[in-house]
Amino acid sequence: MLADLAAWKQRPGCLATMAYELCSVILENYSSLADGELLLFLSLQIGFRHLDPQNPQIPTELVHTEHHQRMVNAVFGSGDEEVIADLLHAWTSHSDSHQPSPLLDVCAEYLVGLRPSSRRLRRLAIRSTELIDHREFEEIGMRELCRWLDHLHVGVEDMDREDRWVNLLTSIIRHPEGVWGLPHPYWELLVEYSLSGSLQPECIIWDPDIMTNLESDQEWGKLECWVGILWMLWPPETGVTTEADLGRVSLSLFRQRPGSVWKLGRRLVERWNEERPEGVPESFRRVCDQANLGWRGRLDCKFLFVVANRFRAYADSSFVLDPLQLPTKKPRSLHVHVHGHHRHLGRILSRRRYVYEP
Repeated sequence: MLADLAAWKQRPGCLATMAYELCSVILENYSSLADGELLLFLSLQIGFRHLDPQNPQIPTELVHTEHHQRMVNAVFGSGDEEVIADLLHAWTSHSDSHQPSPLLDVCAEYLVGLRPSSRRLRRLAIRSTELIDHREFEEIGMRELCRWLDHLHVGVEDMDREDRWVNLLTSIIRHPEGVWGLPHPYWELLVEYSLSGSLQPECIIWDPDIMTNLESDQEWGKLECWVGILWMLWPPETGVTTEADLGRVSLSLFRQRPGSVWKLGRRLVERWNEERPEGVPESFRRVCDQANLGWRGRLDCKFLFVVANRFRAYADSSFVLDPLQLPTKKPRSLHVHVHGHHRHLGRILSRRRYVYEP
């Protein structure tokens, strides 16, 4: 009968509730059933395999019992990706009358060992990682967690709740192993969260050791992200990082990677224009002045400061320069002059990737 139900293409919503309750009954009598595992897997398939993994909401209520916790060993021990996805869908789903299962936390140690090859399992594994308390992962170990995230390649489009990812990623970088092991794309995500306002000063640890360790390990990409986050969220409410610490490391970064001035500056100007009526902080200007960036780097800085100060680009309009948008026509009168190198601003804006020729 279960095999026939599993073959149905159009299944009513209430079937998920019935199948999940049947799982509890099977597990309660598991030791006396010769084919208990087969019955359990069929029940999960009937209840959840036909559901859309992109949508965590289901049209029926699930009641989680202590018997359901016993599914973990059997399901993950099978190695069957579809069965594992069925279980994760059951425990990450919600409706108007129930929330995701608190039993999901026990899956943490099994999840970090998975290497999903199916899109369905990857999607449900990402949602599970999002919902599990980050302290469960911390107990397993930062290295394992970072390898797991590296395999998942989570992007903004994969996330349902940014606040959960902010908590997870900031908890990782509180640990030295996390700073070393967290893949670079997740540092970029933290930058995006800073820009969107999801990451606030009280969410991060203002520890100068993070900057120092990234600098000593020559992790310039990660350091660029972290320095940008600190400048965006400065000043801290608590912590021991000083403006001198931030300025020194920023200076080291800009000397090693002059291109960071433009990449980092575009993001900073966007945030500062929204939240700082005074524009670019004087301390950031001083760092750029001391960095010996060469004429191209100085031109980057000059242009950024022009943008940040909201110069008018047109003699006959009120258009305000935006570093993230290109104008549709060349400015008539505004020029930039940096240490003898003179460029029309229209040429600067129109150059692909902002690469300048002497």
